[in-house]
Amino acid sequence: MRTLTVSVLLGAAALAFTATAQADADGEAVYNQACMACHMTGAAGAPIRGNAEQWAPRLEKGIETLYDHAINGFNAMPPKGGQMGLSEEQVTAAVDYLVEPTQ
Repeated sequence: MRTLTVSVLLGAAALAFTATAQADADGEAVYNQACMACHMTGAAGAPIRGNAEQWAPRLEKGIETLYDHAINGFNAMPPKGGQMGLSEEQVTAAVDYLVEPTQ
């Protein structure tokens, strides 16, 4: 019963986030709710926001490639960071926010 309750709560939280995220394409807000867990800690090799050394080889491939990887997934990163309810506009806004301090 407890597992079911936790699953229901997590599902409800994900739906609430998706509805909120779809309301605006604020890159920082999307990052804070969908990207921060990995891109703040470096989990699964995710480049950390503000770490120019980690972002340099990625930025060399061009921003369009970063957008594509964020939208469609790349290596350990799932498409749209696992938040399939995000629009492409929201994902690209989050990418812009992620790379902004390194440019």
